[in-house]
Amino acid sequence: MLAAQRPIIHAGQGVLYAEATEELVQIAEFLQAPVMTTLPGKSAFPEHHPLAVGASGPSTTLGVHRFLTRADLVFGVGCSFTMTGFAIPIPPGKTIVHTTNDEDAINKDYQCHFPVLGDAKLVLRQLLEALQAQAGAPRAVDTALQQEIKATKAAWLGQWMRKLTATTRPINPYRVMWDLMHTVDLDNVIVTHESGSAREYMVPFWEARQPRSFLGWGKSTQLGYSLGLAMGAKLAAPDKQVINVMGDMAFSTVGLDIETAVRCDIPILTIVLNNSYMSIYDNSRFPVALEKYDIKRLSGQFSEVAQAMGAHSEKITDPQEIVPALKRGLAAVEGGKDTVLEFITCDEGEYSKFSFR
Repeated sequence: MLAAQRPIIHAGQGVLYAEATEELVQIAEFLQAPVMTTLPGKSAFPEHHPLAVGASGPSTTLGVHRFLTRADLVFGVGCSFTMTGFAIPIPPGKTIVHTTNDEDAINKDYQCHFPVLGDAKLVLRQLLEALQAQAGAPRAVDTALQQEIKATKAAWLGQWMRKLTATTRPINPYRVMWDLMHTVDLDNVIVTHESGSAREYMVPFWEARQPRSFLGWGKSTQLGYSLGLAMGAKLAAPDKQVINVMGDMAFSTVGLDIETAVRCDIPILTIVLNNSYMSIYDNSRFPVALEKYDIKRLSGQFSEVAQAMGAHSEKITDPQEIVPALKRGLAAVEGGKDTVLEFITCDEGEYSKFSFR
């Protein structure tokens, strides 16, 4: 790892389970190595840190693409290195160091050159001691690297700002996510998403600052899971603002469970992105159902349903009303009221994807 010219750290959910974020930061700063996370590992490394390049779900950042593609060594910690549509592939020609507590994950999908079995927190502590013994002192701050990471993020965000700040109607869902991120207290929030388009809108762009402040998922793709996750998160951390972002299809599936949150006094904020359409899935997945039942067309008055179940609810159609509605919704939650905000959005099908082959 000390000999690598362009290392990158690939952090997974095991870092969160081991509560090893502090050790991960120390290793990254010692090596002056950029850090990316997996989808379920998002928030394992603070994304406002100058060495953070982002999370790697089906949609990812330009920083992940650039620094992983050119890396000569990939240090995976607390990850499985699984080949899946919910993780970006590791390009060929990389030296792989793999720290995991699961021996079955070693050499499962990628050849590992240096396997290390153990708890992420303990191994990272031992690794830091070994690095200190061999190198003597941490590397000097790599100002050029950190400036490149910052410039890469700025250039990538610049390409997306037309959607993140769109003023069109129906509302662009990226605008909802962007305004939400700039309205909440990022140091006192837990957010999660659905397994379809909501995941793609949020994962690359949301800045996760604290461990477990972002619950990333998707390898199991049951719609509606975010609502249960949010209720569980609120029960586990009642002092946090807890928010889940759903599409209309997800709310159609489990929306009546808002009544559970109301009845059990679990005040969370549910964001519904309603474009009356099943996005992200192409028509080849269900041609018969599409032809016979027009399965991708959806309907429903979700804010009215939520209100009938006792929640505070609003329907928002104007992009200029996003932030005021969010502030009202967060205030209602703070006052102990379960809240549903339904945003009437367009069918946005552009995602931040890159080729790693």
